[in-house]
Amino acid sequence: MKRTLIFSSCLAIGLLISGVAKSQTADPKNDVEAGKLLISKSDCFACHKPDGKLVGPSYADIAKKYSVTDANLSLLSGKIIKGGSGTWGQIPMAAHPKITQVDAKKMVKYILSISSAKK
Repeated sequence: MKRTLIFSSCLAIGLLISGVAKSQTADPKNDVEAGKLLISKSDCFACHKPDGKLVGPSYADIAKKYSVTDANLSLLSGKIIKGGSGTWGQIPMAAHPKITQVDAKKMVKYILSISSAKK
């Protein structure tokens, strides 16, 4: 009886820990939603719109140009942080050095999700 109780308790604890570990792993949907929220709280909409060019390219145009790969996530998140020019014309994109690499990647995941949502 005691062995059964101990085994059951260990099993329950193991399942509980497993569930906590799964809930803390990266979920692409959560990253996309977090990216959307980060963009809404930033100055991004001063130059970009989801559809249609403003000062910079639309998010839809960016999503058409870049597929979701680790290399593109790093490239585009670097452009958010460091700024840049030349890819979409001569108007430079302002640097955002206070945005972390992790948050910038979430923002890029949201931007690149726009094309897949329309397919």
